[in-house]
Parts: sequence; C-alpha cells; structure tokens
Amino acid sequence: MSMDKGKDLAEGSSRYSGDPSGDSPVTPSRYESQKRRDWNTFGQYLRNQSPPLSPSSCNSNHVIEFLRYLDQFGKTKVHSLDCIFYGQPEPPAPCSCPLRQAWGSLDALIGRLRAAYEENGGTPETNPFASSTIRVYLRDVKECQAKARGIPYKKKKKITSQSKGDAESN
Repeated sequence: MSMDKGKDLAEGSSRYSGDPSGDSPVTPSRYESQKRRDWNTFGQYLRNQSPPLSPSSCNSNHVIEFLRYLDQFGKTKVHSLDCIFYGQPEPPAPCSCPLRQAWGSLDALIGRLRAAYEENGGTPETNPFASSTIRVYLRDVKECQAKARGIPYKKKKKITSQSKGDAESN
C-alpha cells in the first residue's frame, strides 16, 4: 500500500475502499466531496478566529458569522432598500449593490454542514447547524432576497386531513 493510500485511510477518506490491495478505488459522490470541502472550510474559518475555536465549542452565532463571511464571495446581486432597482427582477442597468451568497446556496451549505457535524463526532443535541436560530436566519435571508429581486415566495398551504377528505368526496 502506498503512503498516499495509507494517509487517505488514516484521515477517513472515502476515496479508497477497504480493499487492502488498493485495486478498487471508490470515488466519493459529488455531495460527499462538497460536504468534506465545506466542513474543512468551516474548520479553517474557526481556526482563524481570535481565539481559535473548535467545532465542538461553536454555537449558532458562530455559524451565522460564517455565513455572513461567505457573502463576500457571493455572486447574487441583492439590491439595498435605497437602490432604485429594489424589487425589480430584471434591472435595466448596473448598480453598486453588493453581491451575496444566494439563499439556496446557504440552505444547501447548512444541510451539508449539519450532516458533517454529526459525522465528525458531534451530537444532534449540540449541532449548531440544526438550531432554530439558523432556520430563522435562513428564512430572513430568503425573504430579504426575494423582496430585493421582486420575486414573491409563496408559502405552500398545508392540506389538513379534514380538507383532504372533503376534496376526495367531491
């Protein structure tokens, strides 16, 4: 077994199967690769804090700070309230409003980090990515971005068992 394969196995890589001959490489799925990359990015972000933090000592506030930090790398134009294009889905000219991470990207990121946290030894009870604070933050980002782009998100109506029965009888 080569040094690289040993290192991958020691680090928990899913790139190689349990086959000691090393003849059957297993390529992680796109989701698994992204989840690992996201987890490593979050870990690096925590290590760069002053003082450095470990994933087990972070809370939902640290997660929200991380999401805001990621905004600087975003590609989605989010118009500010004072922008003349606020609420327009197709603005006719450029403006100086900031680029941010899209709500859908943040939502998917939180889902991957939520799973990675528990796969890396965290408990569901202490998972900062699963907190209600994060759900509220994501909902607010979604609503803010929708209003800024003039795109209303409609809440899906829940069908109760009573109205479901009425619909079936008609």
